[in-house]
Amino acid sequence: MKVMGKPGVPLKVLLVEESPGDIRLTREAFRDANSAVELHVAYDGVEAMAFLRREGVHVQAPRPDLILLDLNLPRMDGREVLAQIKSDDVLKTIPTVILTTSEEEGDITKSYQLHANCYLNKPVQLEAFESLVSTINDFWLTMVRLPQQKEPE
Repeated sequence: MKVMGKPGVPLKVLLVEESPGDIRLTREAFRDANSAVELHVAYDGVEAMAFLRREGVHVQAPRPDLILLDLNLPRMDGREVLAQIKSDDVLKTIPTVILTTSEEEGDITKSYQLHANCYLNKPVQLEAFESLVSTINDFWLTMVRLPQQKEPE
């Protein structure tokens, strides 16, 4: 499989997810799909924004190449996280994929109004979940040309 990006530089993915089971499944699926993926996890919306803004314990956090964002999160839900990402000139170019169990038409519409790059439903079956993560990898991290960002000095 062809891996995009600079040779030897891992692709950084921020997974914003509260479910330990979904985190584990996503980590394993990426490990199988693309060993060049460096998966970082934020367990709620507040932590996600601290990671993205490199605040507090996240001062050394890398800028992700892709964000996988659940909508139903504690402290700050995914809709608010998405709104903050897409209204921030520094963060808005990071592709943000909604990865959630919600099939509500209102959630889909609102996510696109807030400039989500795509909206995907988490499948409940293990094989389907692994296939979806592989598809995310194939499209977003292999085929798509992502913006190159310089790390702040």
